[in-house]
Parts: sequence; structure tokens; C-alpha cells
Amino acid sequence: MGEPSVVKIQGKHLKLSNLEKVLYPVTGFTKGQVIDYYARVAPALLPHFSGHPLTLKRYPNGVDQLFFFEKNATQHRPDWVKTVPIWSEGNNRTVNYILLNDLPTLIWIANLAAIELHPSLSLAKDITRPTMVVFDLDPGPPADIVQCCQVGLWLRKIFEHFGLQSFPKTSGSKGLQVYVPLNTPVDYDVTKSFAHALARLLEGDHKDLVVSDMKKQLRTGKVFVDWSQNDQHKTTIGVYSLRAREHPTVSTPVTWEEIEQCLKKKNAKLLVFEAGDVVKRLDKLGDLFEPLLTLKQKLPTLPGLEKPKKIAKGIDLAAQAEEKPATKRRKKVKKKV
Repeated sequence: MGEPSVVKIQGKHLKLSNLEKVLYPVTGFTKGQVIDYYARVAPALLPHFSGHPLTLKRYPNGVDQLFFFEKNATQHRPDWVKTVPIWSEGNNRTVNYILLNDLPTLIWIANLAAIELHPSLSLAKDITRPTMVVFDLDPGPPADIVQCCQVGLWLRKIFEHFGLQSFPKTSGSKGLQVYVPLNTPVDYDVTKSFAHALARLLEGDHKDLVVSDMKKQLRTGKVFVDWSQNDQHKTTIGVYSLRAREHPTVSTPVTWEEIEQCLKKKNAKLLVFEAGDVVKRLDKLGDLFEPLLTLKQKLPTLPGLEKPKKIAKGIDLAAQAEEKPATKRRKKVKKKV
């Protein structure tokens, strides 16, 4: 595999090893190429991870071999890698999470064969406050991302009714994710209950395609709207993260127009992006997820919002109110942002 290479990045020295090691056997994509990809997308990726506790999913021998999650930062790390101590109720101990705040840390992480990056929805400085709501749309075969697109568009319509902007990205695996940035005071009890209520609402209106229950036997041919990711103790695949699939696919921001096209043409391949594709998309489109960093939105005040069991009814009543013309709806969004 050759001798380790020592590089200097932003004044920090890193030793990179086994750069020719193949991590994706089907395509021959190497560890060096993983590092190169993350270096190229860093300007777009880093703002979305900075300050968020990070969980790594490491594949030291490749994507077809054993992997492990790493929440607690390894002791064998450079002294400039920043960590944050957070109490874990499940482990009954303090976990020192890595903070992916800069390029040297990103390259160091990539050199660990940490192919997948899973950030918290919260900033470390206020771990009980999510900065966004996420809906993870997971298709049960034979359903695929095409059906997820339909569910995503239904979600967008509900958000628009409430004057909320939403942003889709591929999971980089089978499904689709829809994010609603908040960046305003809120807690997980509210965001999780809100997400669960919307999932149940969609299930009630579209029982032939949508399921909100986690039982896998109920998902065949349907799209599971996973609301449970809105939890302090869970993480979701980060934007621009590679995935450990046969090919080096990426969790990629997309436009709603691309979602509509995928649904119209019923072509799941339209929403499959590999590392090289994402680098080109960034050059052409910029960071489609940039609004998530600053856009301030508040979840609607609905009957029972503080009481989870009653939220679904409140949302159902609001969602069935008369739709406003699209032009007025856009003006409403601008006033709230």
C-alpha cells in the first residue's frame, strides 16, 4: 500500500495511510479517492457539520466487510481535533463526540475509513434543541425512491400550507429525506410529535402507499415515513456524506423540480449520485442546502401541540382548511422567513 504520506492542511500535519486500499470493491474506489472526495466537497459540507456532535460509521476493510459506529472519539487523535462531552443516558456515561469544524478534521476522519458521517440535529452548545425537523422516507421493496418522491411532494404541500419551506435530499441509499429548517427555540418533544402527527396524517390519507409504523412487515410496497429520527439520541446521514453501498453514492441535495421529474418519468436512476457527480453538481448548482444554515422558521401553533396525542387532530383540521392560491402562499412564506 506504500509508505504513509504526511500532508500539511491549514497548518496541521496529518499522516495519510493506505491510500491505494480499495474500499468499494465493485468499483475499485480507493481510500485515497474517499479522502479526495471529502476534500473537494468540504466548503459545502463543513458548515452543515460544524458544531454538531458527530457519529462515525467506519469501514476499515471496505464497504463489504464489518463496520462499526464510533460515537466516543478515539484516544489516538491529534490534539487539535475538537471534541465535546455529552452525557449519554443509554450508556450511563459521558461520551466525547467529535466536532467536525474544519478541513484538517475532515481529512483525518476520512483517513480512518469513516465513510459515513452522521451528525446530530442539534448543536453541541444546546443539545436539547434541534435546529431542524427531518422526515426520512424509506421505501419497502418493490417500492423505491420514485414512490418516495410522491410522498415527499405531499409533505411539501402540507408545509407550504403552513408557510414553511422544505428541502429534499437523497439518502444516498434507497430513500429520500425532507428537511424543514427551524433555527428557532424548540425542543424534541415538539418536533418529534409534530413529525409523528404528519406521518400519521399521510398514512390516513394514503393508506395504499404510506405507513408510519416501524414494523418492517408493514412496509412491503409502501413508504415508511420515519418520524423517529427527530430525537436527541439519534442521528441521520449527513448531507454530502458518502454511503457504504456497492458504488460510492452520496446523500445529495436535490431540487423539488428534480423530485417532480423523477416521479413523472418513474425513473429511480435520476436521483442516484456518486462522488464525482456531486462534485460537478456543486460546481454548477452550489449548495442547495445552504438555506438550512440560516433560515428561521417556527412550527405552526396547532391545537394540542404541547400534547402529542392531540397533535394529529390539530394538523388534520388545519390541513383540510381551504387551500390559498399559490401566489398568496409564496407571499406568506416571505413574511414568515
